[in-house]
This record gives sequence, C-alpha cells and structure tokens, in this order.
Amino acid sequence: MNRRQRDFTVKCLGLVSCLIIVFFLFRYLTSAKSSELSDGYEYDNPFEVVDNTKKKQFDIKQHLQNVIDNPLEIKQHVKNIIQEVLPQQNEPTESSSIDSNRYSPNWEALDKRPLPKWFDEAKIGIFIHWGLFSVPSFGSEWFWWSWKGKEATHKIETKAFMKKNYRSNYTYADFAPDFTAEFFNATEWAEVFKNSGAKYVVLTAKHHEGYTNWPSAYSYSWNSLAIGPKKDLVGQLGAAVREKDLKFGLYHSLYEWFHPLYLRDKRNNFQTQDFVRAKAMPELYELVNVYKPDIIWSDGEWEAEDTYWNSTQFIAWLYNDSPVKDTVVTNDRWGKSVRCKHGGFLGCNDRYNPGILQKRKWENCMTIDKKSWGFRREANLKDYLTIEKLLLTMVETISCGGNILINIGPAHDGTISAVYLERLSQMGEWLKVNGEAIYFSVPWNFQNDHVNQHVWYTKRVIGDQASVYAIALKWPHNNKLQLAGPITGDITNVTMLGYNTPMKWTADPSGGIHIDIPFISYKDIPCKWAWVFKMTGLTNS
Repeated sequence: MNRRQRDFTVKCLGLVSCLIIVFFLFRYLTSAKSSELSDGYEYDNPFEVVDNTKKKQFDIKQHLQNVIDNPLEIKQHVKNIIQEVLPQQNEPTESSSIDSNRYSPNWEALDKRPLPKWFDEAKIGIFIHWGLFSVPSFGSEWFWWSWKGKEATHKIETKAFMKKNYRSNYTYADFAPDFTAEFFNATEWAEVFKNSGAKYVVLTAKHHEGYTNWPSAYSYSWNSLAIGPKKDLVGQLGAAVREKDLKFGLYHSLYEWFHPLYLRDKRNNFQTQDFVRAKAMPELYELVNVYKPDIIWSDGEWEAEDTYWNSTQFIAWLYNDSPVKDTVVTNDRWGKSVRCKHGGFLGCNDRYNPGILQKRKWENCMTIDKKSWGFRREANLKDYLTIEKLLLTMVETISCGGNILINIGPAHDGTISAVYLERLSQMGEWLKVNGEAIYFSVPWNFQNDHVNQHVWYTKRVIGDQASVYAIALKWPHNNKLQLAGPITGDITNVTMLGYNTPMKWTADPSGGIHIDIPFISYKDIPCKWAWVFKMTGLTNS
C-alpha cells in the first residue's frame, strides 16, 4: 500500500468514526426529546438506569455487576449487596400458607400480623423530609414537579422563581452539587430528637424525585454518596439515632415523577413492571437488608394498584424472612386501593386526625410548617405551628389511640432552623413533666370530656393500679376544673403531674368531678402549656 492509499484509508476511518459519534449523539438527543414529548413532561433526566427488563425475568445480579463496572466509590457497597442481600431476596409464594407461622402474600393474611408492641408504646416520632428539594427550598418538597410536572398546581410561581434566580438552561440535576450537608452532624441531630421526647425517627431515604440518601446500587449516579454530600446519610443518622436508644425508620417513595421506566409502565397502563423490578422493589430489599429499619414508611403509591408494586410479596418477605421480621412496622401506602384499609398501621391521609377511636392502630403524620414538609426559605413565623397547637394535636391524637409523627425540614447544608429546634425543645420540656400521661398509655372510656372540650383523656395501668389522666389544654377558669367523665370513689386521689400535692375535689351529684386547684406560684407551676391531672381510685377507670 503506497502513501496515498494509506492517507486515504486514515481519512476514511476518521470520517467513519465521526459519523458513528454523530449517529449515537443524534440517537441520544432524539430519544430524550421523544420521551419528553410522548409523556407531556418537561423533565430533565438525571438517571442512568441499566435496563435488563427486556429479558423474561429481571436479572438483578447482572444489574449489580453492571454497577460494579462503573468507577464510583460504592463498588464495595454493591459487592456486599451481591454477597449478602441477594440470597435473602426470594419472594414468598402462596405455599407459605402451609406453615402457620408464616404470612401468605395477600392482605387477609398480612393484616393478621400483630403490630410490634414497641410502636404503640412509643407514641411520638420525628419525620425528616430532606433531599435535593432542600436546595431551592421554595414552595415545598414537590418543587421539581411544580416546575416541570404536566399538571402542577404551582407551576407559574415556581417557573418565576427559577427565572429570577437561575440561568435559563438550569436543570433539576444541577441542584445536586449544592446539596452539601456540610453542617450535618448525625450525633447532634440524634441528641435534638432524643431531647424532644420522641421515641422514633423516620428519615426520607428517597422522595418522589428519585434521589437516594444512601449509596443505592439502583441509583448509582443519583445518590448522596455519588453526588452532593458524598455521605451515606441514612447510615450515619441511623447509627446515631440508635445510639440514643431511639427506633429508626425509613420513608421510601414507590414512584418517581420522571423516571423513564416508571413513565413507560404508566403509558402501558401499568401492565408492565419494568420500574418495579429494576428500581422500586430492589431498593426496598436493599434498605431492609443493609440498614435493618424498624419502620418502612411507604409513599407514592397512589397511581397504581398494589399488584403493580408487588406490595404483598415484599411485605410477606418482610414479615417472614427479613432480618427485621419480628420488630418491623409498616404503614398502609402500598397501592391506590390499599390506603386506610390494609398494612401495619393506618395513616390514611397526611395530617390524619379523626378525633375518635379507630378499630386499628393509626398514625397522624403532620408537619410543623403548615404549608410544606421540606424546608422553605420563604416561610414566615405564622406558617409554623405554635407549641400550643402542636401539643393540642399530639394530645388529641394519642387520646384517640394514634401515634404522632412530627415533621421537620432541614436545610440543604444540614442545619435545622431555629423554629424547628425551638418547637422540639418545647415539646421535650413538656414531656419531661407529663410523659407519664403519654408513653405506654391507652385510650380511656372517653377521649374528649363532654363538659370541658379543652380536656382530653388517656389511661395507664401500672401493676394493679389504673390511672386516668385529664390533659387540660387551657388553664381552668378560677382554678376550678369540672369534668364529666370520671366517676369518683372512696379512694379517689387527684394530683397534677409535676406538682405532687394532692388536690381537693368534690363529686358532682349528676356524675363527674370538680377539682379545686390551689394557688401555685409561677416558679412552682410545672409547665407553661397544657396541664395534666392524674386521677387514681376512680370507679370507672
């Protein structure tokens, strides 16, 4: 081959290489654009999903091996999952019903599983909404949806916010490097939660945006170790919380707003399960096996039935074979027809507070910021619950047999704003005096007093003595408290928690009790808000 021929060959190879690059670039761009147009969304796609779903059966081990081949810090983490998690991931079948100690993957069987005792005794938890939405910290934790969602309700305000503060080609993924968590100190957080009087903590492991607060093998370019904090936030907080003898739970969103596999399943009317097999369920198995949470707090289920999510198969595994099978608690958000019907405890809706006894254990998940679960920089003081309102909600909930899960939203840098810290500190101050009426309590014969609507009741049995607690949310007029519920007897005794001097009382001829509260100096009054009167020796206790 002469020199001219060699030069011609080199030029041809160079041209072919350029054409190949252009071809694949064109395919990438048109594919992204077609996804945008076909779904009707304006989303930015930060995901790098290994799609093995074209196989008849999703090969998780091959999926994880593909992850190992990429040069990220989570290699060893993923290798551990291959060795430790996969052998335990077999889903149960209907044959499980042969063993009476096992739960079949159907709601009739799963609903019979007794709720672990610790959950009812704990009463109070802290909810933490923390993720990439904490970076823009505008509107709510639904920021990305409000910005790019097809049917977003706050789209105009969110777009105006972006136009004012960010360049025109800014994407949601661009927020990730600013999710620094630089001031996050898991030990300090755990100390705050312990001092608040809470007994369990639930962290958002993954919200609807899909970003994971742990180095997930199924979100390896979109997690807190790969980008942003460069930390395993779930692991660090879980260890610190348990060091304080608190239970640790994880919130996990089943769906993701803009994940291409989920959107494809949705276009197929959820007749395919590519997203569930490749992402949602593997994440849940991973969370349980790696972090062993005391609570799995599911959400984002409302667009599809539980059969799409494979919910009963997962929960049966959770109750039968998981490393937390005897202690774990689940909620009721496992499919659009499941909420408020099936699951471990009922949550029904956000801020669920029925005000009456329920047939099953329930939880009121609520937030101190009345407008958002995530941190908002534009929030005003009036947007936050006062301590009086927070205690009212707590007392109403627990009197009716519920637990209360109180949400805070930390900032992107890992700080917790002063208003949250103040509310939690105030709550802890109150519980140090009055926790006897809260923890380990059960509902009494009455929840709210018939005569005094500002009084709610709880009951607690220690040994052979039953105590009834009347929680007065307002100080009694003229230091006289009239209650319709309690029926007195010869040995009835009344005290105020934190002030142990017995109080005089008289029986009401038509039923009930009149309590005469002595003058108590300001320095001796046990607490600033909501006073608890303990009654023993009642005939209807």
